[in-house]
Amino acid sequence: MKRAAGVTAAVLAVAAAVAGVTIAGVRDERAGDKAETARAAAMRPARATLQGKPGTYIGVYQPGVPGSAAPVAAFDKAAHVTANIAAYYSTWGEPFQASFATALAKDGAVPLVQVEPYGTTLAAIASGQDDAYLASYASAVRRYGKAVVISFGHEMNGPWYPWGAGKTSPAVFTAAWRHVVDVFRSAGAGNVTWLWAVNVTSGSGGSVSDPAAWWPGSSYVTWVGVDGYYYQPSDTFTSLFSPTITLIRRLTRDPLLIAETGIGPSAQAAKIPGLFAGAKAAGVLGLVWFDDDKPSAHGPDHDWQIDNDPAALAAFRKAAEEYR
Repeated sequence: MKRAAGVTAAVLAVAAAVAGVTIAGVRDERAGDKAETARAAAMRPARATLQGKPGTYIGVYQPGVPGSAAPVAAFDKAAHVTANIAAYYSTWGEPFQASFATALAKDGAVPLVQVEPYGTTLAAIASGQDDAYLASYASAVRRYGKAVVISFGHEMNGPWYPWGAGKTSPAVFTAAWRHVVDVFRSAGAGNVTWLWAVNVTSGSGGSVSDPAAWWPGSSYVTWVGVDGYYYQPSDTFTSLFSPTITLIRRLTRDPLLIAETGIGPSAQAAKIPGLFAGAKAAGVLGLVWFDDDKPSAHGPDHDWQIDNDPAALAAFRKAAEEYR
């Protein structure tokens, strides 16, 4: 009996051990399944689409971004508006500012990233030499998951940037643009609204070409943008923006955003109502106010800020209310 009991005990011990191994194996498999699910979720393509309805957006660029979203909140408070687009400028090699985008999202705003390819060439970008950076950036945008507007190499139809007219050919620009978009799509960053932004062809004080040659094609663009500033007291929305909008409409009917604009201090209060009224009549998505004091090649420094001008602020508040 003792031997039988010993055998029985041994069998039970082995069975228990086997059961333990089996249970542990199941646990390990389950843990592995969870880890695989987490990995799959992390690699899942992001999807986000912004409204394309006219009159939807009032945006701003404020000094101090993207280090903090506080300047955007300060502008909102001063102008009595809720900016739903906040622009910032990103030099080539800088990472995506996810914390800034997250802070904006809490107030219902989206970042507009003006990616400026300084320190590289468009030929290098087009040939894939900068793909490691692009892939890293695209992955960060995909992980963020919410809507992001990206403009690459803006104002390329003007001569003042190294990626612009007279310094880079339209063929090289369009090849680089398409390559950038392709890398983002391959990375699953489907939450990007691609903004192709040109400079106005009139009233800019410089030689600015018809943007048609720089057009990368409708399959590579979500929105089109136009940048233009009121340098002269005689400037109006019609004189400044309408000729360029007409040229763009020959290329595409994609939603159009006034992606950068500002009015000199001598005419801000008087001209702001016409800016908004013109945008409304033109059926554009909205406008992004460049609220900064920036030196200009067209004359003395131009202070586009309205924060400390009660008359300009009052005009902006009223015009923004009527616009929306």
